[in-house]
Amino acid sequence: MPARQDEPTGRPPTVREATFALLRSLGMTTVFGNPGSTELPMFREFPADFRYVLGLQESVVLAMADGFAQAGRRPAVVNLHSAAGVGHAMGSLFTAWRNRTPLVIVAGQQARSLLGGEPYLLNDQAAELPKPYVKWSREPARAEDVPAAIARACYLAMSPPHGPTLVSVPADDWDRPCGPVEPRTVSTTLRADPEALERVGRALAGAARPAFVVGAAVDQDGAFAEVVELAERHRAAVWAAPMSSRCAFPETHPLFAGFLPPVREEIVARLTGHDVVLSLGAPVFTYHVAGGGPVLPPGTALHQLTDDPATAAWTPVGDALLTGIRLGVRDLLAFDPAVPRELPPPRPAPAPVPDTDVITQPLLMRTLADLRPTRSVIVEEAPSSRPVMCEYLPNERPESFYTCASGSLGHSLPAAVGMALGRPGERVIAVVGDGSAMYSIQALWSAAELGLPLTVLVVNNGRYATVDRFADRFGLGKAVGTAIGGLDFAALARAQGCAAGRVEHPARLARALRTALASPRPYLLDVRVGD
Repeated sequence: MPARQDEPTGRPPTVREATFALLRSLGMTTVFGNPGSTELPMFREFPADFRYVLGLQESVVLAMADGFAQAGRRPAVVNLHSAAGVGHAMGSLFTAWRNRTPLVIVAGQQARSLLGGEPYLLNDQAAELPKPYVKWSREPARAEDVPAAIARACYLAMSPPHGPTLVSVPADDWDRPCGPVEPRTVSTTLRADPEALERVGRALAGAARPAFVVGAAVDQDGAFAEVVELAERHRAAVWAAPMSSRCAFPETHPLFAGFLPPVREEIVARLTGHDVVLSLGAPVFTYHVAGGGPVLPPGTALHQLTDDPATAAWTPVGDALLTGIRLGVRDLLAFDPAVPRELPPPRPAPAPVPDTDVITQPLLMRTLADLRPTRSVIVEEAPSSRPVMCEYLPNERPESFYTCASGSLGHSLPAAVGMALGRPGERVIAVVGDGSAMYSIQALWSAAELGLPLTVLVVNNGRYATVDRFADRFGLGKAVGTAIGGLDFAALARAQGCAAGRVEHPARLARALRTALASPRPYLLDVRVGD
């Protein structure tokens, strides 16, 4: 029996042995991949305490790792195949960059002994290919430098703001001898300058009608409870930041004011009347359509807490403080309001769901809200359904909602697979549009192979509805290429080993959802919706 790779053998460890020992010490024992020839030497005598998760295409592989890393709050390891594999994964890499997900990508490369020529499968500029959507990328100059480069990639991935990193490794490096790389403690805590934070605290204490804008970094940094406490202390109206990818405040709380739209003029209208706006873990602001005019209402002061220096640098108005969100909010709890404040007006209740002879999106989301398990997790990628979800499917807990921060389709179905793998014992529910699902439908095979209790709801309206709506905004009338009818999602799911069903009539919706939510294995429900 061969010695375990972290056991002494009387010889120097190989690059492979040193790398797996390092990853083991960091708790990174799950590898997501789709193997190619240039990666095979990495997996010689693959350690028994490691797990290899196979995806059927590299974009699916990387998105599964994204969900798994977000679930576990630590980097996930992704193995990609040379230039082609990294190229296939670029859409998901862009999303991981926008999601601020910590990933360590180990990409294959042709053998170092062949790099002087133009060999088959050469990645000619391996460190440049993934840019700008990695925090750091490197192909080490020597084989013995590979484990140290992977260690650096791990620590950088977890430094705020989190993000993906990449190391390109020639195929013949893995068997070369090298020295061991000892794990280190790398503190990544950020705390704001006390004087600057005191100015924010005093401005908040003296505000007559404060408002908060909360973004994904609140949830990423574990600051959910602290933000709730701060909002309650100051009786501040709390808005979700435009296009935020996570739930940062309980959406049924009396102080929750709603979701800011990604439109400059509409944001200004909603924030009018607030004299101080505190932005927590969110850009100021993410826009999706062109606009004009001021960023904030006249006379409104802005203070921003962010862990991202780039975000702080491009913020167009106000003061920006670089800090961990949880620590920054804890420090602000030392400042009490100077004068009593009334509660802000409550958010209007959603409109009643009318009875119709088709399943409408409000009916689907309200029924799902009624039936989903208390500890369930929503992973969403149904762009035309998102406004309806905001009204009828509220999220109330930290780490309970995830979506794609980039707008690049194909992320959330495989991300839900990774999320279910990383959150055993919790029901993960993927809510995806029919168009989104077809970008990465082969993720269902991985879910079936892993036997995950995953529920996939396909919101099937037979078209790219969001594109149709933007066509109206641009005055195009009818957009071309948006009809995608004729797809049988239940058949596609069954062909890959999943249970599946389809529902078209409102009277059968609740029963179909109960079946999908109770399944111990992956279950896809094709929900045919009308406008």
